[in-house]
Amino acid sequence: MNIEENKELVRRFYEAIDREDYDTAAEFLHKDFVFYFQVDSPLPGADGFVASEKKNFDAFEPFSFRIQEILAEGHKVAAYMIFEGQHTKSSVFGIEPKGNFVRFSLLMLLTIQDGKIIEKRAHFDQADIRAQVAR
Repeated sequence: MNIEENKELVRRFYEAIDREDYDTAAEFLHKDFVFYFQVDSPLPGADGFVASEKKNFDAFEPFSFRIQEILAEGHKVAAYMIFEGQHTKSSVFGIEPKGNFVRFSLLMLLTIQDGKIIEKRAHFDQADIRAQVAR
């Protein structure tokens, strides 16, 4: 795949997540996929990734999770994203929902292999999110 195809793959992957279509999102993942929720916290496989995303996003209704900027070089794609949602359902960081509106940025670094996403690294400020749900 070329750089533009890699970027389109990542766009379609995040569009599926934004629609909460986790089955489709999982189809974009390589059989050896690993998700790093934080630097040293790997979750191997599509099932671990989907369970993690569902747990996080299910706490917010409604939510949007959209790419603002996307850059690529070789087999790497970086996506700068904005998450917006209302904390109305389950607890986050042990904090019960209060209906707070939450907005934060994330930087994702994805590695493409064999036309699929083989690695995803998430970078975001957990303290910022915790402060927003706790206020």
